[in-house]
Amino acid sequence: MGGFIELWQSTGLSNFQIGQVLMMGVGFLLLFLAIRKGFEPLLLLPIGFGAVLSNIPVAGIAEEGGLLSYLYYGIKTGIFPLLIFMGVGAMTDFGPMLANPKTLLLGAAAQFGIFGTLFGALALNLVPGLNFTFKDAAAIAIIGGADGPTAIYVASKLAPELLGAIAVAAYSYMALVPLIQPPIMRALTTPEERLIEMAQLRIVSRKEKIIFPVILLMLTAMLLPSAAPLIGMFCLGNLMRECGVVERLSKTAQNELINVVTIFLGLSVGSKLSAAQFLRPETLGILALGAIAFSFGTASGVLMAKVMNRFSENKVNPLIGAAGVSAVPMSARVANKVGQESNPYNFLLMHAMGPNVAGVIGSAVAAGVLLALVQ
Repeated sequence: MGGFIELWQSTGLSNFQIGQVLMMGVGFLLLFLAIRKGFEPLLLLPIGFGAVLSNIPVAGIAEEGGLLSYLYYGIKTGIFPLLIFMGVGAMTDFGPMLANPKTLLLGAAAQFGIFGTLFGALALNLVPGLNFTFKDAAAIAIIGGADGPTAIYVASKLAPELLGAIAVAAYSYMALVPLIQPPIMRALTTPEERLIEMAQLRIVSRKEKIIFPVILLMLTAMLLPSAAPLIGMFCLGNLMRECGVVERLSKTAQNELINVVTIFLGLSVGSKLSAAQFLRPETLGILALGAIAFSFGTASGVLMAKVMNRFSENKVNPLIGAAGVSAVPMSARVANKVGQESNPYNFLLMHAMGPNVAGVIGSAVAAGVLLALVQ
């Protein structure tokens, strides 16, 4: 009889807690969104599966000595986000931004969501039960840039205990770009503004594309060294792409390497979605702030484009300002889609890629500013 009792006590059924059941439900929800809805599946699927694994009682997969605890070392040290930034750099074409440099302003404007959220997180301390330190607020603020790797990198440095909630919020809102951005874009633009057609972009030379990442890295080294890890890996990946002499390395960074790291990063983030770490009032505050931050970043980019049009003869379609957030290339596609709703012959995709790429740089710079201020 004693043997049966011991066997029963070793099963999951006898050890499940309500919090674990709820968090496994969250994991299955993420799997549903990834598989059925196609929302950011490359990351939501491993994150959701990691959440399920980490909440299985007795198994200890996410506890010290478990598989996920070893994988989490790549996030704790910042290795995984940096390797992903290298892969993103290898997949990025700076051509549209270099052909129309003023789109840098749109990418910069969209980062206002980050700094607005910083003060929003501190203001939430007025709510009973919430207590965010300045480091916590800085880590949460990065969600406004809609840049998952940057959000994870900053959270791992400043607020590792909030990593799970921040990562899920960042990638969830990235996945919801097609739902969140269009209403904001339509509300802030007139039908006439949405009809604006932009001139065809000039062809950017190979020399320009090679020189740009080098100059960007040097400027970062001189002005904001705290952003050098992110910008540096991004520039390395892009230089491998554009130089034309290391095609094998470029393809590896774009495919095999970033795919392997994405699996490990997703599982590692999911391991932090355990009931003990996630089911707290702070999590709901982070999710709410994430939605506000992302909306504010989208609005800032659109409004900056409208301001630019007041001082420029060559008008820009304000819709491309929404692509200033770092959700590459999804937000650029959304800008193009909304534009074609008003004019089926208005192709904004390549124009929107300028602020989209600038947004990646902007979020990394904003992360460097916050790290320099807080650490």
